[in-house]
Amino acid sequence: MTPPPLPQESFELLLIDLAIENWRLARLFQKVLAKLDAGETARYSSQLRFSQRKIEESLAAAGLKLVNLEGQPFDPGMAADPVNLGDFEPDVPLLVEQMLEPIIMGTTGLKKAGTVILRKAHL
Repeated sequence: MTPPPLPQESFELLLIDLAIENWRLARLFQKVLAKLDAGETARYSSQLRFSQRKIEESLAAAGLKLVNLEGQPFDPGMAADPVNLGDFEPDVPLLVEQMLEPIIMGTTGLKKAGTVILRKAHL
């Protein structure tokens, strides 16, 4: 017996989960690439870029987009949860040092908040 089809919202959630896991894998793969020699790095970097482009195209077709805030000034209104905000004094300028999980935006707005690590901004 074939299970009933999933509602459209479920497909979107599955696509978001797959995109986030692919994003994490790509970041890990970039770290591995940094340890390879130049010839291998170029070849595998091309394959990674191709894969990421295909994921972005699939997300765009579904009306979704990954957002990375690394290097941007932190604003409490960002759609990202900082894991280390309590480590800093109030009113200290902060930057998004690392995205642990990207923000997912849809055509109607935020689909999934990201997770970030912050650091002091050096002014």
